[in-house]
Amino acid sequence: MSEFAHAPVMVDEVVALFGPVPAGVLVDATVGGGGHAEALLRTHDHLSLLGLDRDEDALAASSARLAPFGDRVTLRHTRFDHLAESVHGIGVEEVSGVLCDLGVSSPQLDRPERGFSYRSDAPLDMRMDRTQARTAADIVNTWSEDALADLLRDAGGERYARPIARALVAARPVERTDELAEIVRSAIPAPARRRGGDPARRSFQALRIAVNDELEILEGTLDQAIDLLRPAGRAAVLAYHSGEDTIVKRTFRHAATGGCTCPPALPCACGARATVRLLKQGAWKPSAAEVAANRRAESARLRAVEKLPQEVP
Repeated sequence: MSEFAHAPVMVDEVVALFGPVPAGVLVDATVGGGGHAEALLRTHDHLSLLGLDRDEDALAASSARLAPFGDRVTLRHTRFDHLAESVHGIGVEEVSGVLCDLGVSSPQLDRPERGFSYRSDAPLDMRMDRTQARTAADIVNTWSEDALADLLRDAGGERYARPIARALVAARPVERTDELAEIVRSAIPAPARRRGGDPARRSFQALRIAVNDELEILEGTLDQAIDLLRPAGRAAVLAYHSGEDTIVKRTFRHAATGGCTCPPALPCACGARATVRLLKQGAWKPSAAEVAANRRAESARLRAVEKLPQEVP
């Protein structure tokens, strides 16, 4: 499946983060075409890999790409919120690392028939896992105007969410990506259409997030990842959307403070216990050279934590 191949984002930074972890299983919870996984396995002999993905095309591509690593690799077709179940399913209780590379992949965007792109004409699909029933067309054609407006505003950051939602309801049924893109563009005032790239981008992003429950399942997945890590194991997340990055930052910070509610200037008196340490205050960003070579890397934010030794009661 060479058509699924793409350059993994911030691969050098990701590989470096997992160098110090103890020997064992690393879970690539969004294995995609296997780019990060290949680099990690090639560099770190002390790691084996459990790769998860809900896209069967991605799994076929990663299976071919990772075949040279033989029994160091296990792949599963599942959503990443089934992380703990997948780990326990291979007879493992703790893992050395967890990597999540969030959002849509370049091959998914670049294959028109998947319905992710506003630049081509295709059925309005956007499912990462094509065995699930709900598509973007279902949302556009069945959700209320209020629900659509909330989605476009909250998940897409769309300033003109209300007029777009009103136009979508009036135009039903909307079945194809080019129809959707044109309705969105027409609902936005002309001066705004001339700024910030294609005005359909934010609406397509919001619909994709909703179709695939991307924000709803993220926090629980990160909690599972932290629980599964052995001491000195690490979890790292690449996020490309402010909503995703906010969830990652909040979840990691809560684990790093134990949920402490005490005033920052005073010693903790609430009994909170940190389970991880932040490996960086804030996020790593891609280099200017990487962004120049791959514009889709520009919005990437990489955050990581390391599991602390567990105190014996």
